[in-house]
Amino acid sequence: MSNNSSNHKTVELTIEGAGCASCVGKIEGALKNVSGVESAEMNFADRTVMIKGSASTDSMLQAVDNAGYKASVIENESESDALEEKEQASKAYYKRLMTQMWIALLVGVPLMAYGLLGGAMTVHTTNERIVWSIVGLITLAIMYFSGKHFYTGAWKSFKNHSANMDTLIALGTGTAWVYSMVVVFFPDSIPEMARHVYFEATAMIIGLINLGLALEVRARGRTSEAIKRLIGLQAKTARVIRDGDELDIPIEDVQKDDLVRVRPGEKIPVDGVVTEGKSSIDESMLTGEPMPVEKGEGDDVSAGTINKSGSIIFKATRVGKDTALAQIIKMVKQAQNSKPPIGRLADVIAAYFVPTVMIIAVISALVWLNLGAQNGLAFAVVSATTVLIIACPCALGLATPMSVMVGVGKAAEAGVLIRNGESLQTASKITAMVLDKTGTITEGSPKVTDIVSFNDLSDDENLKLAASLETGSEHPLAQSIVESAKEKDIELSKSSDFNAIAGHGVEGNVDGKHLYFGNEKLMRDQGIDIDHAVDKAQELAGEAKTPMYFAIDKKLAAIIAVADPIKDDSIEAIKRLQKSGIRVVMLTGDNKATAKAVANKVGIEEFFAEVLPEDKVNKVKELQQEGELVGMTGDGINDAPALAQADVGFAIGTGTDVAIESADITLMRGSLHGLADAVATSKATLRNIKQNLFGAFIYNVAGIPIAAGLLYPFFGILLSPVIAGAAMAFSSVTVVTNANRLRFFKPKEH
Repeated sequence: MSNNSSNHKTVELTIEGAGCASCVGKIEGALKNVSGVESAEMNFADRTVMIKGSASTDSMLQAVDNAGYKASVIENESESDALEEKEQASKAYYKRLMTQMWIALLVGVPLMAYGLLGGAMTVHTTNERIVWSIVGLITLAIMYFSGKHFYTGAWKSFKNHSANMDTLIALGTGTAWVYSMVVVFFPDSIPEMARHVYFEATAMIIGLINLGLALEVRARGRTSEAIKRLIGLQAKTARVIRDGDELDIPIEDVQKDDLVRVRPGEKIPVDGVVTEGKSSIDESMLTGEPMPVEKGEGDDVSAGTINKSGSIIFKATRVGKDTALAQIIKMVKQAQNSKPPIGRLADVIAAYFVPTVMIIAVISALVWLNLGAQNGLAFAVVSATTVLIIACPCALGLATPMSVMVGVGKAAEAGVLIRNGESLQTASKITAMVLDKTGTITEGSPKVTDIVSFNDLSDDENLKLAASLETGSEHPLAQSIVESAKEKDIELSKSSDFNAIAGHGVEGNVDGKHLYFGNEKLMRDQGIDIDHAVDKAQELAGEAKTPMYFAIDKKLAAIIAVADPIKDDSIEAIKRLQKSGIRVVMLTGDNKATAKAVANKVGIEEFFAEVLPEDKVNKVKELQQEGELVGMTGDGINDAPALAQADVGFAIGTGTDVAIESADITLMRGSLHGLADAVATSKATLRNIKQNLFGAFIYNVAGIPIAAGLLYPFFGILLSPVIAGAAMAFSSVTVVTNANRLRFFKPKEH
């Protein structure tokens, strides 16, 4: 990657040391201040930042370093190698956090249990001083091994004139340890009532916060799966024709204007234009539509799509990173990087809470030093230390993870899988929901919906003949007719003299009858009278169905209509979303007539038809620019970029793996009721998180004035650090108990 500042480029950096969402603003701000940087967008989930502009790479790295973090350039290695490297790093980080958590709790839990069972946590005798000094040294080792990242994070935050969760953790645990060591080595300098050690608090806090971080790492560990699965769609090799010879070569070696042969069942390796042959191509990974498209000379084909029937030769027009599939991969990556990180409420509170607590601690110490007479120094130490201890974020570290864990569990019971706590929180505020049509509102697979007979045979008898004829065809519409006959246990007959008439339909003999099955042009060409049936066919077409004419011995026998049916509960689920105040919008790559018919049927007023994958992203962006908080629901790979761009992406679990991995929330039932369940559960969880944050702070905030000694002149009460520790423990109990209340929450079905 060149450092030449004269060239505009996109540079991707991986960041080390970003501990909380508030770090994102600092890193982006530092990079945007670099001359030549046009934009800098950090993806907190995978700790990468995408920078566009003409600045040198060295100046970008230096800016991040000056902000207190480490950065390295993601080189132009293969996507799969880069993803594997990130995945291994994430696993190693999770393992390290879990090890640090267990080591801290192995000391903290026995110490806390000892205190709760009535053990003396005070220092009076020489033996107690020896024992507690050893415990203090063990705790110091835990602070270094299990908590070093908190202290370095707090120091970086301090150097950047800000405060975050690391600041709270470092202040709380550090103060508890320092105070305890003062008690151990200088007990006579501390009032007898305050000679209490807090080594267990230090170890427990470090252990619990590491557990929360580990849970977060595990939750975001699969963020790169969407890209990985998209890469898996690419063909590995291509059969090119050079100098009359057909050669199988790696996909990377295909050049523009190469002639490429694709046989039935193979993936199209690169984008191109058909020069020879005819086939039907399954383009559902691009368009989301279930019906393969007939391709012939002059038609475009796209990489990653599947050749269903005939053999074709095409000229390569876009290769490598220029193909449509490569562009989708790029769009997903960019959308993931541009997704704004959700500022954690705890960090926002901490930014104001920590400086306030520090000021109160200093003021209380100064007051006691000046007004405390002979006990002034001791009271100053006790009050300042107690103020800091009571502000320690033991419960704060549990407040959000506990609610998220329970909320995610409740959602899973309703068939809704939530990727992380951030998407759970954002889903509660959604104001607009974008729904893909095919596979989301509809079933996603064509079925026979109507049989209108014009002869003396029954509908099933006409279906039997048509299905018997179509057993010789590989067309998806034909397959849907054969499947419909099988579902009705209709025994099919053998066909003979089968002939596929390209672009029109098929003909053949079944049970001594000559049959024709296809579109209006086939009937007209064969001189078959269909004038009395055209109105009915147009009526069916207006209902988002595909009507086909079936003739026996040159006489019209029936119209058989095939459609992608609307899911049984889509109408009711959409009404439920609309009743909750959410604006529902439908997007589809299908034609306007079909889109309008489906939209009218399900009660959606706002819809957009013939939408390409990149247009879906733009529609989501337009809604966001209007001030909407957008949820996107889809099931196809074509939906992946829009799912990543949306504030919350919902994937139908019956859809593609890529759509599921690109989304924040997956609906395993394939029902849109899961959307309403997810929104209701997220609202309940967000309320619970706010209650937990209140519970985590209320004892601390209420206790701070008492800890500072406000009541001492009037009632002789100086809050002991023992009470501060009890407030921390009680707030933790409150948080855990309140979070468990969520287990009884049930979303209203209708």
